[in-house]
Amino acid sequence: MTWIRTVPLSDASESLRRALEAQRKLYPAEYAQPVNPTDDGVAGIVAAHSLLPEALYHSFATFGVLMSAELPLSRRQHEMITTRVSVLNRCHY
Repeated sequence: MTWIRTVPLSDASESLRRALEAQRKLYPAEYAQPVNPTDDGVAGIVAAHSLLPEALYHSFATFGVLMSAELPLSRRQHEMITTRVSVLNRCHY
């Protein structure tokens, strides 16, 4: 398993806190509880980007926007697409 240094919430800069909060607001409510949280409750995959708050925000905000209920696809269709992409990428997320 690769180890990536992360910034815990207790040490987070203001820019990291803003990035985490802003990207979280874009996600569907079902994503509020991380599947693999860090000790401080942040999703592990999100925490892996904590050294670069702007990259964290843009990476995860993109996904949040793509999952928007305002798009013409249904939530079920969004989930099918994301599941298929994860399978193709051999990723468990």
